Amino acid sequence: MRLESQLHKLWQQRNGVSQALRPLSWLYCSIVFLRRGLYRLHLLRSTQLKVPVIVVGNISVGGTGKTPLVVSVVETLKRAGYRPGVISRGYRGKARSWPQQVRPDSDPVMVGDEPILISRRTRCPMAVGPKRVAAGEALLKYSDCDIIVCDDGLQHYALRRDAEVLVVDGARRFGNGFCLPAGPLREPVRRMDKVDWIVSNGLAAQNEYAMQYEGDTLVNLLDESQTCLLAELNGTGVHAVAGIGNPRRFFDRLAQAGLDVREHRFPDHHLYLPRDLDYGNSVPIIMTEKDAVKCQRFARRNMWYLPISVKLDGEFEQQLLKRIEARNG
Repeated sequence: MRLESQLHKLWQQRNGVSQALRPLSWLYCSIVFLRRGLYRLHLLRSTQLKVPVIVVGNISVGGTGKTPLVVSVVETLKRAGYRPGVISRGYRGKARSWPQQVRPDSDPVMVGDEPILISRRTRCPMAVGPKRVAAGEALLKYSDCDIIVCDDGLQHYALRRDAEVLVVDGARRFGNGFCLPAGPLREPVRRMDKVDWIVSNGLAAQNEYAMQYEGDTLVNLLDESQTCLLAELNGTGVHAVAGIGNPRRFFDRLAQAGLDVREHRFPDHHLYLPRDLDYGNSVPIIMTEKDAVKCQRFARRNMWYLPISVKLDGEFEQQLLKRIEARNG
């Protein structure tokens, strides 16, 4: 966890260490450029699925808000009358065969934590696997979805897409602007010019659409019919647990609601054990929804999670639907 935190701090500035790593970044960028060029020249094979595909992704590592944006895009499509399905990598899933169909009650150890969160929130068909094309084909085989949202597939060029949505962290942006390992970027910043829309989690720059987090009601892990407003805990000491890409945003949200926050950081996608959350008292433990997926199997009465929804710019939703209608027409 300390190493992960130090890396993110390193990537926010241009210093001696990041400058020393620049040659490796140039090598990394060269490989990225070559790989994308091979797909563009059709020397590497890409596949078009029989339904439209919308890719939601980012060009930087760490939490940018991609998962709640995927959920929001799916909900937008459902309101417009579409039957969306979702595909994803299933990062850190330990299933022995891929692709895997995902249901709300699937095991996060097998398929990953974020897919289960998406499945529970959207109630849509979902399939995961390292090869997005195979996941998409499996989804179409076993469901009647008429459009696919690909979670975190911006760099997966084997899958052709009809639209690309890039999500950026409105506060951290692109760090020091360097590619891995000297910086946080999976692709150079100029990749932004190639996507259809840029959604900023927070303040939006020119030609970007803003999205804002919403959510002020805690849900009990042991009994999800039991809820509690954050405001009711104003001044209360709580244990705040986060195993996500950017835990700072979660901790700050609780603190801004007036809670006395004792921070507990874990690595992104951490697989929790009961002892991880044994703090020796009955003080409320508040975690993200993504963490709750993995902690429900040993939930206690003092464990709560904070569901987050996204408020999107209405113009972005209109442009997205217009693109899909044009493709289908």
